[in-house]
Amino acid sequence: MIFCVEDDDAIRGLMLYTLNAAGLEARGFSDGESLFAVLAAERPRLILLDIMLPGEDGISILKRLRAQAVTAEIPVIMATARGTEYDKVTGLDLGADDYLAKPFGMMELVSRVKAVLRRCAPQQLRRHLAAGGLTVDLAEHTVTADGERVVLTRKEFELLRLFLSSPGVVFTRETLLSSVWDTVFTGETRTVDMHIRTLRQKLGRCGAMIETVRGVGYRLEGKL
Repeated sequence: MIFCVEDDDAIRGLMLYTLNAAGLEARGFSDGESLFAVLAAERPRLILLDIMLPGEDGISILKRLRAQAVTAEIPVIMATARGTEYDKVTGLDLGADDYLAKPFGMMELVSRVKAVLRRCAPQQLRRHLAAGGLTVDLAEHTVTADGERVVLTRKEFELLRLFLSSPGVVFTRETLLSSVWDTVFTGETRTVDMHIRTLRQKLGRCGAMIETVRGVGYRLEGKL
C-alpha cells in the first residue's frame, strides 16, 4: 500500500489513479492528522508526502515519522515546489528517500516510486556461494569441491566464505586476521599462511583457485 499525502483533491486523485493503474495499491490523505490516524493501525510500503500542507507541513510530518520506531523505516518521497532547493535539502537531510519537484509527470511518479521500493526492499540473504568447482551452502555450513563434500574447520570455512564473497579481491594477511580471527595485526601472519595451505590441500584441484599475491596476501580467482 502506498500512502499519498496531498491536500489538492485533483492532484491527489490523479496520483491515486496512476498508482493503482500501475499495480501499486494506493490510498490518499489530505493532511498529517488523517495520515497518523491510519498509521496507528496500518504500515504502508511507502509514503508520498507533499511539503505544503494545511496545518502541519510535510517537513514536520517527516520529522515525526523518523522519530517514531514504528514508522522510522518507511520510505518517504517528498513533493516540493519547483525551485525550492532548501526544502529538498532539508527533506533529504531529515531522511527522505527521494523527492519530486512539482509539477511532475505521472510516469515520473511511478518510476520514482518503483525505484525507491526496489532500493529500500530488504535484501535476501544469500544461501549459496559458488565459483569454479566450489560451492558453499551458508545455511547448512557445507562445502563441495568438484561435487565432493569437503570437511573444513570453522576458520577454514570462514576463509573460504570470505574469498567466495568477493572473488578477485586481494585480502591482506592483516585483513584476514581481523575478519576471521577478530585479531588486531601484531606482526604475526603465519597462522593465516598455515590455514590457507591446509585449505588448499582439502579443496584438491579447486585449491589452486586461491592465489598468492606476492608481498600482499591472497585472492580467489573465479576460474581454474
